[in-house]
Amino acid sequence: MYKNILVPVALDHAEKGRSALAVAQQLLDRDGQITLLHVMEEIPGFAVSHLPEGTLRRNEDAAINAIRELAGGAGNVEGKVVWGHSGRTILDYAEDHKVDCIVIASHKPGLEDYFLGSTAARVVRHAPCCVHVLR
Repeated sequence: MYKNILVPVALDHAEKGRSALAVAQQLLDRDGQITLLHVMEEIPGFAVSHLPEGTLRRNEDAAINAIRELAGGAGNVEGKVVWGHSGRTILDYAEDHKVDCIVIASHKPGLEDYFLGSTAARVVRHAPCCVHVLR
């Protein structure tokens, strides 16, 4: 069993996030903590200048609300929304917060990442802890 589980969530695949959260709950120690993490990809500066005022803030607020809804008010689940490159940011978060298990969903891959999704593949290869991958 694990005390500190990280569940990276892509909000455009919320059903996979729910499945990953259910698995994390089964793997969690009685006094453990689960963090749902959504990484918002950085938008290049030249593109940001063409967005309507407040768009990034509204998108971040929507992501925070979606993570809270996914957590469902469970006392041992907290939600975080951070900015960065998904693969690298998940790995950095896991290391910085002493995560002992990452539960991550993987999509059906294309030719470029045949066995795992590209983010899941990067996490599996470089994680400082155990990783459970869901298909």
